[in-house]
Amino acid sequence: MIEATAITKQRGGRTIVSDVTFRCEPGTVTGFLGPNGAGKTTTMRMLVGLSRPDGGEARILGGRYRDLPNPGRRVGILLDASAQHAGRRGREALAISAQTMGVPARRVDTLLELVGLDEAAARRRVGRYSLGMRQRLGLAHALLGDPEVLILDEPANGLDPEGMRWMRGLLREFAERGGTVLLSSHLLAEVEAVADRMMIIGGGRIRAQGTHAELLTESGTIVEAADLAGLDAALQRAGLATHVTDGGRRLVEAEPEVVARVALDGGVVLHRLAPAEGAGLERLFFELTASTAGASSPHTDPIHTELAGAPA
Repeated sequence: MIEATAITKQRGGRTIVSDVTFRCEPGTVTGFLGPNGAGKTTTMRMLVGLSRPDGGEARILGGRYRDLPNPGRRVGILLDASAQHAGRRGREALAISAQTMGVPARRVDTLLELVGLDEAAARRRVGRYSLGMRQRLGLAHALLGDPEVLILDEPANGLDPEGMRWMRGLLREFAERGGTVLLSSHLLAEVEAVADRMMIIGGGRIRAQGTHAELLTESGTIVEAADLAGLDAALQRAGLATHVTDGGRRLVEAEPEVVARVALDGGVVLHRLAPAEGAGLERLFFELTASTAGASSPHTDPIHTELAGAPA
């Protein structure tokens, strides 16, 4: 069980997280979505006691994380896969954590096998790991104590599509055994594929939360054209609600036949016209965070909807 009640964090006179309230139940995966700078990591840091809330309360398993005896045995955390001792070998790093938590040494090899780090990788120094390998080792650390709760910040970063599929299976199995998972990500497709519930945060505030069915009630049309300005003008004249997505695409709140007719009347040649099945979350995300997009870094995409990343 994870509970946040009106937690708020200020930094440098600016409110980073404001009045955030949610609850993650056992047996579920909750996806925490938001653009870069929206407050996801700050919220997670408050949950695990790395940052003290200026207001509100964060509780895990009925109390504050810092008050849990040997918390690593009950709560598994991965907030930054790169924050691992670069000079230690993979097995050594995991063995030290096991010794610290009082976990049997034999569990180290079990976890290395579970996360897909073979003997050669286990002997290699962490500083020579790819980002995907560090993510796998970080997940092994999070799972080492056989916890009841997992709190993971962007765990899919650096994983290839096969690695992402593996991680989805691992998290679903964990939840099906009664575990509680809070998973932050800006990979919409990944969250939609694994999460039972989703929360969207923008500008430090929760903009929406609920199950897939509760959040998404309609679809639309994905359309691409060389003359985007002409397409936008034609759609605007027709009064069709339109959202700019990645790759120069447009997400239009209308059926494909309607969009095709509007483009034809406007003399716009379309390169792609397809039902926006599965794009509803993308539209909802942009609608709810459009006014807070400035919180993202101008040099990074605020959201990604494709499975992308460096090889694991």
